[in-house]
Amino acid sequence: MLSARRYPVGTGKAVGYAMAGDLDAADVSRLARDLSAQARRGAGMAELGEVFSRAVAPVVAHDAARVVGANPATRSGSFSFWHGVEPGLGQAWLQNFFAGADPFPVQDLARCPVPVGVRGEGGGDGDRGSRRRLAAYGVGSELRLLLRDARGVWGSLGLLRAQGGRPFDEQDMIRVAPLAPALLAALRAHVTSSPLVPAVAAPPPGVLIVDDGHAIRATTPHAHAWTRLMRAPWPHLHWIIEPFMAGLARKARAHARDPCATRPLVVGPAASFGRWIAFQAEPLDDGTADVAITVLAATGDQLLPTFCDWYQLTPRERQVLALLRDTMTPKQITRRLGLSAHTVNDHLKAIHRKTGASGRDELLAALTN
Repeated sequence: MLSARRYPVGTGKAVGYAMAGDLDAADVSRLARDLSAQARRGAGMAELGEVFSRAVAPVVAHDAARVVGANPATRSGSFSFWHGVEPGLGQAWLQNFFAGADPFPVQDLARCPVPVGVRGEGGGDGDRGSRRRLAAYGVGSELRLLLRDARGVWGSLGLLRAQGGRPFDEQDMIRVAPLAPALLAALRAHVTSSPLVPAVAAPPPGVLIVDDGHAIRATTPHAHAWTRLMRAPWPHLHWIIEPFMAGLARKARAHARDPCATRPLVVGPAASFGRWIAFQAEPLDDGTADVAITVLAATGDQLLPTFCDWYQLTPRERQVLALLRDTMTPKQITRRLGLSAHTVNDHLKAIHRKTGASGRDELLAALTN
């Protein structure tokens, strides 16, 4: 159940930030530096969940929080940080999203000039099912802030308040919106904080079968190895795995019905899982509604778009890196792209600087391991 354990508005001076409603550009910049520093030092998933929640608390009071990281390349969330959320509530929150009952669809928020929305206990009829699921766990009000920039959507901040408390309102929306750049900077710091070459050996690909009741009905031994790897950074969030797999299965069925629907592929970062990991889902061709979800070390083709997004490579740098991964030499790349050797070398230096790679071998190993 969600209990009223609210971090109060107005405690900002105690943690060094402005009081609620007084956040300015300098505050946001300082918050981004502080959050990013904590993300880079390898804090655990549970610890970072609390860090994010406490950073937001002086601006908007809340009883529970979730920060989700995604990337424009795959258009799906791939890692998350939670605080103050019990397993039952967390599963209900995820089920709303995966069942298409989320009151804040990404595509709707993305069209808003300020991508933030709230809903309270008195929401409209169309929101009744999702409200009922969360109300069963003591939730009275919800706020969602989309984390986006000119490149696209990178995730979201979700806040909950318990029943009986003041619902989120327009003032909360105004206060929370300026936090988006700081939260996005911290997500990027988390993803790019891990070594380029994974320290964790990859098990062979594993497969889970999800039935039409959204339950995992079969798991291969290698899939068990992958789920153990997934649980290691966040043992307190073991309950995420089943609704996450059920959500992928829903997306696979939707994609089978409509190829224009979002492709059921998720690529998760090494900072969260010990190595870059991919989840791909496909309905079984056996007359059932079962879906096979393959879990494997992300291949170069799966990883490259996501990798380039998080490390903020330019379009030309992405071209150079893709050709480098295809075993082309710098001289061959100059001919292929019609660039001078000097320009290609400049692009390579920029790639090494942004990724922290010591050289070509480490860069290639990051995309092939």
